[in-house]
Amino acid sequence: MSVTLAGCGVVDGIGGSDSKASPTKGDDVKVGLLLPEKENSRYEKFDYPIIKKQVEKLTNGKGEVVYANAEQDAAKQSSQLQRMIDDRVDVLLVDAVDSKAIASGVQSAKDAGIPVIAYDRLAEGPIDAYISFDNELVGEVQGKELVGALGSDSASKKIVMMNGATTDPNAAQFKSGALAELNGKVVIAKTYDTKDWNPVNAKANMEEAIEAVGVGNIAGVYSANDGLAGAVIDALKTAGVSDVPPVTGQDAELDAVQRIVKGDQYMSVYKSYPQEATAAAEMAVAVVQGRSIEFDALTRDKVDSPTNQDIPSQLVPVVALNKSNIEDTVIQDGIYTVKEICAAPYKAACDANGLQ
Repeated sequence: MSVTLAGCGVVDGIGGSDSKASPTKGDDVKVGLLLPEKENSRYEKFDYPIIKKQVEKLTNGKGEVVYANAEQDAAKQSSQLQRMIDDRVDVLLVDAVDSKAIASGVQSAKDAGIPVIAYDRLAEGPIDAYISFDNELVGEVQGKELVGALGSDSASKKIVMMNGATTDPNAAQFKSGALAELNGKVVIAKTYDTKDWNPVNAKANMEEAIEAVGVGNIAGVYSANDGLAGAVIDALKTAGVSDVPPVTGQDAELDAVQRIVKGDQYMSVYKSYPQEATAAAEMAVAVVQGRSIEFDALTRDKVDSPTNQDIPSQLVPVVALNKSNIEDTVIQDGIYTVKEICAAPYKAACDANGLQ
């Protein structure tokens, strides 16, 4: 994905699009929200509730969110999308299971005059806008943190790369960003693309890596997200490792934050889901209501997909999460409370880290 900063360039509430939508709705806005899976707790816990609340706030309680989760099934998501087209939602927020497979559904929505905003993952097809995190930066942050953890002689140390699913365009961007930091600075002994982002598959891959490389020769693991990181750490511990080497992650899931406090996981990448979800709701309502000035302000970036160029976008910044800044990130933003993080098995570790 190429990214360039750009000024305002959206007209009639929809940027560079041939949508047949007439952005003249009042507050009775119906937003269709399609999320990809439940394996990652963020979607049910943060994204959907925040988007729902923000749409209601922006429409004086008259707007609604029609929600469907595909549970990692691209065919199911296509059916859900078509159902929302048939039900005449006013705008679609789509977080695609498979960015290519969703393209025909996106085209169908556009043919029906329904604007489509790609949420979190860059879907193919004629989308009107895109909001996500700077995914290459995520990978760069992970790679840089891992190299730093390995020390000055990192170039001679072997690592394993546990990447995400090939059907998710974000995974390719994470990998690209990570490789920009890892190439020439570590020895990448084994690398895997994890089918469906499934931790079960990641554990099997890690077990294979341990067998091939030798558990004592693995100095660190680049893991694309926290679910994979948990599986990697489980495999290492099962292989007899007591002092887990540095393992990266992403998403700041609760169990990952607890692993970081305990010292089992080295870091995660904190992405402000409230910021992303709130902005997505604002973009959706602005498109439908024809509020071009607000839409422009929310989409100052431009990105290219394999099928479209100069898509109006917003790329939300990210933060490396480690032991030192838990209070300043997930606690300060209200993602978790100290009580949630410092449950009984982690209380001693929390005390040692000053989390009380």
